[in-house]
Amino acid sequence: MTAIETEISGRDGSATHKAYHRLREMIVTGDLRPGEKLKIDTLRARLSTGASPIREALSLLTSDNLVERIDQRGFRAAEISASNFTEILTLRCTLEDLALRESIAHADQQWEEAIVLAHHRMQRAKADKKADFEVLHKAFHMTLLANAPSPILLKFCSQLYDLNIRYRYLAGSALDYQKRDVSEEHSLIMSTAIARDADGASASLLRHYRMTGDFLAGLLGDGALG
Repeated sequence: MTAIETEISGRDGSATHKAYHRLREMIVTGDLRPGEKLKIDTLRARLSTGASPIREALSLLTSDNLVERIDQRGFRAAEISASNFTEILTLRCTLEDLALRESIAHADQQWEEAIVLAHHRMQRAKADKKADFEVLHKAFHMTLLANAPSPILLKFCSQLYDLNIRYRYLAGSALDYQKRDVSEEHSLIMSTAIARDADGASASLLRHYRMTGDFLAGLLGDGALG
């Protein structure tokens, strides 16, 4: 559980917790578009909850950089830009490289087994075209890092994952993987990690991110995600 999730659960309980996670999902997946004004009454109707949980969830989402406060006038979904994406990708590569190396340095059998299981679940969900693939995809990537004894670092990696994946959702069908074998990329990351090959695992992971990043940067440059 992240620090923000802990903070939510310690407040007014499930209403704010549910609103936070639902709004976060809607923004990350593009259901709420970049720059869209987030009106409390509209969101109350869509989520069937009260104004207070919505308002508190939006305030917390500003800490995740998924929501922006508009002076005293309310909130909007965070804008996107080529420079924003470049910063997110750079930070993600830098911090995940550090976290992965720490995780491998503290490798044990339990962690290795968790990676294999997370990879299997992700691949099975992809093959079966299940709706929970993205949840399992994130679980795989975060499991790779999970053995790093650095909770603040892992929190940032989780947030950066969501910020980065938002751009992939916005690309939608324009993101063509036909020239890549993404499943093989994931398998290589897994095998090098459990072999405790820190340099090989890091190189495989960063190559995986940058290949997608180069494509998304091109779409942003063409205005395709605007």
